[in-house]
Amino acid sequence: MFVLGFRCGLNVVGSNVIDVGYASVIGADHFGAGEPVYGAFPPDNERGDTYGPVLYYAYVPFEAVLPWSGTWDDLPAAHAAAVAFDLLTAAGLWLLGRRWQGPALGALLAYAWATFPFTLLVSNSNANDGLVALLVTAAMLVHGRPVARGAVLGAAALTKFAPLVLAPLFATYGGRWARTAAGFALVAALALAPVALGDGLGTFFDRTLGFQADRGSPFSLWGLYDVPGRAVVLVAALGLAVAVAFVPRRRDPVAVAALGAAVLIALQLALEHWFYLYLVWFLPLSLVALLAGRRIDSIDAARDGVDPGAERMTTAISHGSSSDAS
Repeated sequence: MFVLGFRCGLNVVGSNVIDVGYASVIGADHFGAGEPVYGAFPPDNERGDTYGPVLYYAYVPFEAVLPWSGTWDDLPAAHAAAVAFDLLTAAGLWLLGRRWQGPALGALLAYAWATFPFTLLVSNSNANDGLVALLVTAAMLVHGRPVARGAVLGAAALTKFAPLVLAPLFATYGGRWARTAAGFALVAALALAPVALGDGLGTFFDRTLGFQADRGSPFSLWGLYDVPGRAVVLVAALGLAVAVAFVPRRRDPVAVAALGAAVLIALQLALEHWFYLYLVWFLPLSLVALLAGRRIDSIDAARDGVDPGAERMTTAISHGSSSDAS
């Protein structure tokens, strides 16, 4: 609690809002006022409309309470959103650990999030990447409910698009892919409806995925040195995203977290425009995979169609037993 409070204090007295946080507030202001978003950003952040609509929707309540002045000022709405996403992700990890193994793991996961340097960097940059981490954490919290996890993944995919690669993995968990797909499709349709009726899906695609596909960047091996082979890495990453939906067949929630982290890492390796703020996209999954562990019979429960998350998994962390945790 002290570390989280300290982080909030740093955000208030010693942080700035970078362009992505500014873009989020602009988009929220436009959506809240019923104005066009895609293709209608101001000159000082002309390409800030490169994100999915859910990201801008998430900022609407903060911008409504702390309105945008129309300039790149202190942007209190961006500060409030960054702090909220940070605290909610820590709370989600605490709840996830507590549900699976008790308060010890919950505290460990929340503490690991709060003390990881790059989560502080995201918070103090007031970037919007914290929302991706929050939604990925939420997907793990509802992993046992197919419609809910599909809905959360749909929201995550329409923030910064990268979480879309998690869809095959989460859809096939528990063998209820149709219900997961239904939840995903419902949220995607609701999120895109205002865009389709307003800016148009063509403009939306051109300003988001179209722009990203043609974007040059020095923030990766591919962009800085023009190294060949990025297409091969990208195809391999997408192939991995599909493969983990079927292999291994026996999966418990911890295995899903580990596979999900691997898929997001693989995708980031293929990005031409990569930034260290993206590390928090896969951090919640990585922390769960590295710190939660699992007992042997959870694999058997997954094989038999029983939700292992419904049981209290014991590990060496909380009980000092089972060499399997290594």
